[in-house]
Amino acid sequence: QVQLVESGGGLLQAGGSLRLSCVASGRTFSSATMGWFRQAPGKEREFVAAISWSRGNTDYADSVKGRFTISRDNAKNTVYLQMNSLKPEDTAVYYCAAKYGSYLYATYDYWGQGTQVTVSS
Repeated sequence: QVQLVESGGGLLQAGGSLRLSCVASGRTFSSATMGWFRQAPGKEREFVAAISWSRGNTDYADSVKGRFTISRDNAKNTVYLQMNSLKPEDTAVYYCAAKYGSYLYATYDYWGQGTQVTVSS
């Protein structure tokens, strides 16, 4: 079992920056693929970014590419999402997720509780 806890959400103006953190416990963190997802009111949950156990592979949704950066610190069992040039359409609850299967094809097995990000114009 894995427990994930997100933090770092908040309210800010368009063009600003924010860094989300997710702390994992309960299972070996370094071997997990970590991902970030988000869900806006009335919309489906969507993929934002992912990073492999080796840190050599990252993927981003087209909507955030060039603005967001995913990273991890295995010594701290923590994954980060650095969000720059934020837009009102980035407003959502952001969720941290983990999986232990294939980086490309396995489904995510564990989820955090979410943290709210609100971007005003």
